[in-house]
Amino acid sequence: MLKKPRSSISKSLLAKTISIASLAIPIYYFNTINEVKSGIEFQWDGNTNFKKLKWFQTDSGRSARNTTYFFLRPSDRKSGLLKIDIKFPKRFQTNLKKEKINLCRVHIGGFDSRTKCLENIAADFEINKEDNKTNLNIYPLRPIPSSRDSYAVVVKSFNPGRSGLYQVHSYGQASGNIPVSSYLGSWTIVID
Repeated sequence: MLKKPRSSISKSLLAKTISIASLAIPIYYFNTINEVKSGIEFQWDGNTNFKKLKWFQTDSGRSARNTTYFFLRPSDRKSGLLKIDIKFPKRFQTNLKKEKINLCRVHIGGFDSRTKCLENIAADFEINKEDNKTNLNIYPLRPIPSSRDSYAVVVKSFNPGRSGLYQVHSYGQASGNIPVSSYLGSWTIVID
């Protein structure tokens, strides 16, 4: 009748292991959470003529493959648009191709949904390069209506090799008796 004495060390070791694991696992997950990529912008000189437009990009790294959504929400356009001009700055050096540009009706994603195109809008695209500036002219076959739907210009390209803030301006030619091009707003793109 030899009984093996139970070791109290194994119970205390088990208790210590559980307590350490319960503390270590949340710390690991807090360190591996993806960064929130929001379009937080600030201006040094507040200008009343500057209108901030919303945008979304899939990758903000230098020279990375990127899909950028330039949003035109209902509050950004007062009437239907016959033409959209997008002007990129001099230092935004990337290769834009007509095949990689799209105009679509879009669902703007948020916390629990993704940004995605709902319907492609048929349009003609022109890319002009003058004095190291790139201008993108978009001519939709039907005018973009001033409805409650949001629209986006989707550009698939590589990011510039230089990091920084790039301000992209947009102009729209409104439909009406006198089609005049006017300033729609600006997107400030961040490249890390």
